[in-house]
Order: sequence, then C-alpha cells, then structure tokens
Amino acid sequence: MIDRLTLHNFKAFGDASLPLGPLTLLTGLNSSGKSSVLQALALLRQSYEAGGLEASRNLPKRRRAGLRAGIANQGFLLNGELVVLGTGDDVLHEDFAEDEARIGLGVDEGPYRYAWTVESDVEQAKQNLLPLLDADLPLTSEGAAAPTGPEAVAPSFLSAPFQYLHADRISPAEFYPRDHHAAIGRGFLGVRGEHTVNFLRHHAEDRVPGGPLHHRGAASAQLRDQAAAWMGDLCPGVDIEAHTIEGADAVRLSYGFQGSLGPTKRRRPGNVGFGLTYVLPIVVACLTARPGSLVLLENPEAHLHPHGQTRMAALAAAAAAQGAQVIMETHSDHVINGVRLAVKQGRLAPGQAVFHYFRGDGTGVEVVSPRVDADGMLDQWPSGFFDELENTLDQLIG
Repeated sequence: MIDRLTLHNFKAFGDASLPLGPLTLLTGLNSSGKSSVLQALALLRQSYEAGGLEASRNLPKRRRAGLRAGIANQGFLLNGELVVLGTGDDVLHEDFAEDEARIGLGVDEGPYRYAWTVESDVEQAKQNLLPLLDADLPLTSEGAAAPTGPEAVAPSFLSAPFQYLHADRISPAEFYPRDHHAAIGRGFLGVRGEHTVNFLRHHAEDRVPGGPLHHRGAASAQLRDQAAAWMGDLCPGVDIEAHTIEGADAVRLSYGFQGSLGPTKRRRPGNVGFGLTYVLPIVVACLTARPGSLVLLENPEAHLHPHGQTRMAALAAAAAAQGAQVIMETHSDHVINGVRLAVKQGRLAPGQAVFHYFRGDGTGVEVVSPRVDADGMLDQWPSGFFDELENTLDQLIG
C-alpha cells in the first residue's frame, strides 16, 4: 500500500508530501490540485507499463549522462491510456527555480521509499516523454539502501491490480465494446469504464468473497448479484444483465426491476436514468478490488441522489476494509459523511480513513488534513470545507 506521495514541481505543487491511507478522500474547490494527485499516481503507472520506469526500479542513482547512454526511452510518459497531460510545459510547476526545471515524484510503501526525477528544461519542454534524470534505489525508512539484484524490492503499486476511473464515464448506450484483452486479459475497466459491461458479462458468475464487500441483500455471492444488490441501494429492485451480440465486437447491457406484480420487462440503459449506468463502473471496480489493489476514483458521486452518495461511500469503505487501497476525489459532503459513518460504525478504523482538503489559487496549493476519531468526528473544520450549507442557512435566516 502507498503510505505517502511526494510531489516536486508537478503542476500546482511546488513541494508537497501527502500521507495516504486505505481510504483517502481528496476534497476542495475546483482547480485546487485534487485531480493532480490521482494523475501523478496514474502517470507513474502509465510510464511503468510503457517501459519508461522499468529499468529505474533497482538501479542506484545515476546522472543524466549515464542514463542517456545506457537506458533508452526512460522517463515519464505524459500522454497515454491513463492520463493525457500534454507536454513538459503543461506539467512543470510555474514557479520553479530557473536552474531546477525538474519534476520529481516519490512514493513510500511500508519501509521502502522510491523516487523518480525527470527533466523538463527548454529542450524537453515541448516533449511528452520527459527523460529520467535520477532514479533512486528503494531506501528503508531509516535511509539505508534496500537489497539490490535478485533480492531487490520493486514498488508493488506499479504491478498490483489497478483501476482508474475518470469523472467522464460511460453514459447509457445501445452497445459497449467487447475488447477481450482489456476486460479479460488485463481485467481493466477502462478510464471511462467502457469495458465494464464486457467485464461483467465474462465474470458475472465469479464469487465476491465474504467480508465487508459482501452485500447481505444479494441473491447470491456471484458478482452479477452483488453488483445488483449494491446498485439496488441506489435504485431498489434493479437487476443487471450483459449479453454478447452475435457477429459483432460489442455487448449489450439491460436492466430489470422487481415490481409489486413481479419482474418487469428488460429495459435499455437509456430508459432507466443516467445515474445507474454512470455508477456501474464504480460498483464493479470496488467489488472486484482485492487485497493489494489500487483503485483511483474521480467524483464517484456524480449523478447520484444524496442517499446513493452515502451508500457509495459505504462501498468504498468496504473495499478498503477488505484490503484494497481506494483514493478518490469528491465534491460531496454526503460521501465525506458516509466515510465518517463507516468509521463510527466500526466498519473502518479511524486511522484507515485519510482526509485532505485542498486550497489553491492556480499557482500553489495549501493542504489541510482533518483527522477523524472513533466517533466519526473531525478534529478541525477549515473554512471552505463543506460549510456551504451552513453559510447559506445563515443568509436565509439572517
């Protein structure tokens, strides 16, 4: 699990060090840096999967000349499947020192610390592959070098099961892609959740293990029924089916409902409201997260009723309690309160829930991190941290 993320000259962050937990919530005003945290983690994953960080995992720190001579195409891949960040100009912090046109990202995992530094000077500013400048050996928390060679310790988050769902997710449609490699081979739902329906079709009968993620109201432990039960908290009585369309590289999604007179006819996604389809990738990502998985979520509450937003928080807390690491950006006080409730009800330990509130002016970021106790109470409530209801009521009754 990632315990801490450090950022240097990355977008709005000059220097920042953020502790992370099994369930981390990133909140704050628009354009305050929340998405950049998720993008930093996705950028490392994207660069690793493209081979850009492969050689750096177990090498001692080496200067640019050595890296360029011995390691080709190493660095941060800014544009790819997970994130599209533009060029070095778009990513480099505005107020960097003239002789320090460098971007650094670091990760603490248990007793080990990993760090990568890339260069973004005038020569590289227009490129979307920023060359690796330094690659630090994993260090222990005491600063000693970790084992190298066959015994070297590689960052687990770069190869662990992984999902990243953007705020712009799939909407109700007639058909969804049937990509075997993405949904079946890699188990990846896609950044928009576009492979979710095909994944669900293939894994419909897989069992969700007993534990916090297991919904007691589900007809069975099968993924299809578990997903329907969790979505039933948003829309009571719903069930889900995903079918292959013969002769086409596409799959079809349909919903049914249990009415007072029995099951209704199957309905297309476009006829049941936007929210159900929009939230389906979130539900499947959480239900299929296993111990060690990393799940990044942007605005999981979008298009949901307040009750549904609270239940979405309960689902994320259940995934974290089952051993996954969930990091999500949210603008919802219902999500915040849903996590606080999960802590008060003992479904999540206080130390497992981490809150960060971001305040920024577009060029710099201030981060305030309220702590939650066993009763679900926060030790501070900074100005701007979900206080709009109170502020509006003051004006209404004033």
